[in-house]
Amino acid sequence: MPCQTFPRRLRLLTAGDYRQVFDNAAFKVHGKGLMALASPNDLGHPRIGLVISKKSMRRAVDRNRVKRLVRESIRFQQHRLPAVDIVILSRRGVGELDNETLHRQLFGMWRRLTRDAKKSFATQPPPSIEPPSSDRSPQDHERTPSRGRT
Repeated sequence: MPCQTFPRRLRLLTAGDYRQVFDNAAFKVHGKGLMALASPNDLGHPRIGLVISKKSMRRAVDRNRVKRLVRESIRFQQHRLPAVDIVILSRRGVGELDNETLHRQLFGMWRRLTRDAKKSFATQPPPSIEPPSSDRSPQDHERTPSRGRT
């Protein structure tokens, strides 16, 4: 049975990690009361960050319940998800969802994210291995003899 922990490597830890996802979101998946933004990473495993605002849920106990359920969901689905950085955003109405509905929403979101990522990765051309081109002629690359100072 694969490890189903939620170690530090599966989390977005810095503001720069979050900013990278917000600026370069390649995938957007909506659920009732939740939205996931995702961008590919080169780590080989998914990472997740949570943005659960007071505006969407006033009570801390409600925000913590949603965070706990999202973490639990990612723990069980981490081996099925592609290598992407994911930010989960809460929206109004997520506090009214019961735990079972929230689990179903998250499972559907992970399934759609996986499908979209596989489709996107399959259509991308492989990276070319050509050396970087230069618009300077080969003669410009040769060094001119230095002149001695007098």
